[in-house]
Amino acid sequence: MKNFIRSTLIGCSALVVATLFATPSLADYSAHPETEAFVDTMVNKHNFDRQRVLTWLAYAKHQKSIVKAMSRPAEKAKPWHEYRKIFVTDTRANRGLEFWKQNKATLDKAEREFGVDPAIIVSIIGVETNYGRNTGSYKVIDALTTLAFDYYTYTEQRESRKRFFTIQLENLLLLAREQNQDPLELKGSYAGAMGWGQFMPNSYRDYAVDYDGDDFADIWTNPTDAIGSVANYFTKHGWQKDQPVATRAYIEKAPSKEGLNKMKRPTTTIAELMAQGYDPAEKFAPDSKAFPMSFRAKYGTEYWLGLHNFYVIGRYNPRTKYAMAVYQLSELMRNRICESDQYC
Repeated sequence: MKNFIRSTLIGCSALVVATLFATPSLADYSAHPETEAFVDTMVNKHNFDRQRVLTWLAYAKHQKSIVKAMSRPAEKAKPWHEYRKIFVTDTRANRGLEFWKQNKATLDKAEREFGVDPAIIVSIIGVETNYGRNTGSYKVIDALTTLAFDYYTYTEQRESRKRFFTIQLENLLLLAREQNQDPLELKGSYAGAMGWGQFMPNSYRDYAVDYDGDDFADIWTNPTDAIGSVANYFTKHGWQKDQPVATRAYIEKAPSKEGLNKMKRPTTTIAELMAQGYDPAEKFAPDSKAFPMSFRAKYGTEYWLGLHNFYVIGRYNPRTKYAMAVYQLSELMRNRICESDQYC
């Protein structure tokens, strides 16, 4: 069993609990007015020990940097040509090709069993964590308590955000119990995403798979499980094998802005989009469905059409810039592989 799962869940003797409650600097969320209902849920719905949950919450700390990061996501703050330079680079592509080479057997297996393009799997892991180099330094419990109980006061979407991150905190404690881990030690992103594939706690529980047969689904340190888990996530969200993702579109006149940059399941046909002024660079059946996108490039505006598989990438992160970065990094790696005739 992996070293990192040898830690046991924190005990909660009366002495420890008394010490925590006697120290205001530590008792951040155990006494927060929003947590009572959460604790009741963990006790009544999931049979957790009340004092143990309170102990974990007492150690959780509000992180102002998390609120700041959530308020200024790169997908919104940066124009496409700046955002693209973060992820679609020679360095990341070369690292991706090395990762592909090292894990080719696993990626081939995932393609056979899940039908997901290996280039997309490699690209996701590259965009999310730079192939495991940056899986996040925040304590996940800090991120999720901050976002569940305090971040909502800073945003107009407070109720939906509060509900989402409260569910993630619930799933974090369930995941820790299922994997016999200490929830205070788990690290991740400022949003609470974890591991090589940056799964939120509910996604970890729903989609992470034990892909190397050691009876433990580990996307924290195990690239084999990470590959299988990303592939499983995509196929469960409707990835269509051997189908296109996106295409450039040219315009002769100002196109309709109807549905522009809306990351939703495509419902408009290619024929309808062409009638609106979009001319796809590749040929598709007229009844193929897509949605239009525009990106502010360095020297003008780029227009693209996103097909069903582009939408599926967006289920990972519902931003068109994110999905386009994943797609373009995958294409950069694929072109280099084909040029070397290694796998084409």
